[in-house]
Amino acid sequence: MSPMEIDGNTLKLIIKNGSIKLKNNSQQINDLNVFPVPDGDTGSNMQSTMMSGVQAIETMEDEPVETVGKALSRGLLMGARGNSGVILSQLFSGFAKAFQSLVTANAEQFVKGLKQGVKQAYGAVINPVEGTILTVAREAVEKAETQADANTDVLDLLKVYRDEAKAALERTPDLLPVLKESGVVDSGGAGYVLIIEGMIAALEGEIFDIEKERRKSKKAQQQTGEPTEYGYCTEFIIQLDDNKKSFNKEKLIKQLSKLGDSIVVVAENGIVKVHVHTEKPGDALNIGQNYGEFANLKIENMTMQHTETLLHSPQTEEGHECGHDHGHFEAQDATPKKYGLITVANGAGLKATFEEMGVHRVIDGGQTMNPSTEDFISAIEDVHADNVLIIPNNSNVMLSAQHAAKAVEDQNVIVVPAKTIPEGYASLTMFDANQDVEDTVEEMKELIDHVRSGEITYAVRDTTINGLEVEKGDYIGLLDGDLHTSRSSRLDTAKALVDDLIVEDTEIVTIMYGADVSREEADALGDYIAENYRDVEVDIIKGEQEIYAYLLAAE
Repeated sequence: MSPMEIDGNTLKLIIKNGSIKLKNNSQQINDLNVFPVPDGDTGSNMQSTMMSGVQAIETMEDEPVETVGKALSRGLLMGARGNSGVILSQLFSGFAKAFQSLVTANAEQFVKGLKQGVKQAYGAVINPVEGTILTVAREAVEKAETQADANTDVLDLLKVYRDEAKAALERTPDLLPVLKESGVVDSGGAGYVLIIEGMIAALEGEIFDIEKERRKSKKAQQQTGEPTEYGYCTEFIIQLDDNKKSFNKEKLIKQLSKLGDSIVVVAENGIVKVHVHTEKPGDALNIGQNYGEFANLKIENMTMQHTETLLHSPQTEEGHECGHDHGHFEAQDATPKKYGLITVANGAGLKATFEEMGVHRVIDGGQTMNPSTEDFISAIEDVHADNVLIIPNNSNVMLSAQHAAKAVEDQNVIVVPAKTIPEGYASLTMFDANQDVEDTVEEMKELIDHVRSGEITYAVRDTTINGLEVEKGDYIGLLDGDLHTSRSSRLDTAKALVDDLIVEDTEIVTIMYGADVSREEADALGDYIAENYRDVEVDIIKGEQEIYAYLLAAE
């Protein structure tokens, strides 16, 4: 295939092929994470975002490029996860705008779209950083623009674009010293190159079989914990039965996690609502039936785009990350509240803590599980409040939250700039529902500016960052996102980080200990602080979060 123009079917084909190419190599992109932490998720976020776009155009046939482009843009924007996913969605959203009123597009119009995408992506980031996917896309289109006119072959244009994108990717370490020191190229840029390579492969006749590729990569996905995009979207509502097994939400989530991903479990007033993507919906139903009787069942085959509805309910609103309707699945309060609070966290203890602090919706996620723009929009609608405050608790969640806030028009949505769990926790201590929204948000922001955040995790590879040598398997301590210390002992690492974390005016340190940490070890860290910093108060919370052994807040 060597087209002078592309139609809607061809646009759909190349986008899908590029997305599959990225999906099959997403762990390779995850591994390019600068810090040697076990939660690199750039590849997962990008492929999840692209597959949301693919699902939005999957059933389209013989449509103009304008129609396919609009559907693609919406699918990507709603499914965008993490900063890399949001930027990627903006690149393709701007790209699609060039196809307005077009049935087909030539190379000149194609490159115009790529250029518009770069402009929109740069505009979506408050402080664009060079040496990232933005640079790769910009330099690639600047080169391609010199080659494009109405007589240029689209395939030839894309090859020029790809070659310059690869060259720009290799130059990213020269623009970002941290990449050079870590010996990697920019992960987002690398993922973007894979998409372009997949698009070119489609035009050259190499069409990826998603069923074959999905089976081939299934084992790797299970090992790495990557989300799968196909299988059965399974929902059910259970009326709890006191005569059956006593209900334990975390146990149910753990059981379901062995079957699939995109798990949501909501328990309230004797009712349990479950959503899971799985290859074995029957097994999920068997697990659920252990706790009570089904009030509602719904299963959708995401691979075949064919729906098997076991028990229908009214569907009134667009919903979940899988692209299917879930309006019946979550009930809303009847009367709007003055305030609605939404945050993001993982770990039963952290979720319970935020709920006790007045948060109305805790979205399950954080690192490795970045919520999509649509997840935030659903939560915003669900809290049913005039003023909604989103506390992301993660720098990689910020853009998705901000785009969700912009997408909602009938509620005042404000994103509180908490980039870590400790910052989010501290900011909530200043929340006052009796104040005007501007005043309470300003006080929350002021406290965030004075919080120092510490995180303890482990290294997944040898590296050197800022002169600090780290060996695979060692524990590492991050202070406000920067690598500060590394030891072979977890407790020793935590103590060393505390020494950097506490400053002269520190009054309180909050220790949130993870799922693999004993209370005795957390108490030992608390005792260390009490003995060495007598004027500092210590608060210890059983967070039960994964990956990060300790989250520390110094105020």
